[in-house]
Amino acid sequence: MLDEHMGPIKKYSILTVGAVVLALANYVFKFPNHFSFGGVAGFAVILSGMFGGSASTYTFVINMLLLLIAFPILGKEVAMRSFYVSIVFSGVLEVAQYVYPIDKPITNQPLLELVFSFMLLAVCSAIFFFMDASSGGTDIIALILKKYTNVSIGMALLLVDFAVVVISFFVYNPTVGLFSFAGFLAKSFFIDSVIESLNLCKYFTIVSDNADTICDYIHKELNHSATIMSAEGSYSHEPKKVIMTVVNRDQALKLRKFVRSVEPHAFMMITNSSEIIGKGFRNTM
Repeated sequence: MLDEHMGPIKKYSILTVGAVVLALANYVFKFPNHFSFGGVAGFAVILSGMFGGSASTYTFVINMLLLLIAFPILGKEVAMRSFYVSIVFSGVLEVAQYVYPIDKPITNQPLLELVFSFMLLAVCSAIFFFMDASSGGTDIIALILKKYTNVSIGMALLLVDFAVVVISFFVYNPTVGLFSFAGFLAKSFFIDSVIESLNLCKYFTIVSDNADTICDYIHKELNHSATIMSAEGSYSHEPKKVIMTVVNRDQALKLRKFVRSVEPHAFMMITNSSEIIGKGFRNTM
């Protein structure tokens, strides 16, 4: 996964930016329109509509309770990252509410605000999941489902958020409920698409006469391994070596350029894959 290849400063910088963007997306687009999709923030909107008070405060309290429950289940590292994101997320909500209060939608186009809301929320949530963290709330429940079942993250969020959307029909009105339902569906499926894009790797099959040179580059420069198989050209019947390896997108450009420099006429097949399981990639457990 991505967070295995970066230091803590870069890792927490990305988490910080994601938490800030997520908080502002909720505060600017979601809360004023009473959109109730997306976990605890959506549930906080409903509580605010039922009992008054700040949706930001409800979000913080519920997130902390869920994190305390999830700490022994998710493990120390995941729980600490999720706790950090939740603190930044809730803190930005409180500061934004104090500095720039918003009590109504910023435009008269709720569909436009819905699109920005679910897209920003989905991208941030996908990044958090990819780095084994979450913004708290029902994302934590989805992480637990991901750990112990084969349910995809998008489907897990679909299941745990559905009840919140249904309640919004009764607390507000059918229009808000329908917008919330549309955003809830779009966000769930969009998350899976973003995660698949983040997981995307390049699978190389290289037919070459310089297998040792290419593999040496893969080992030393790209920090990956490869598999070599013996083959024979169907026309020339000359012996060939077939190299199979998987690298990320940035490394794919380097490898392709290196192979071309070593053997301009080498035959390469490059395939996209988001399901690479094994050492250096996704853990099977």
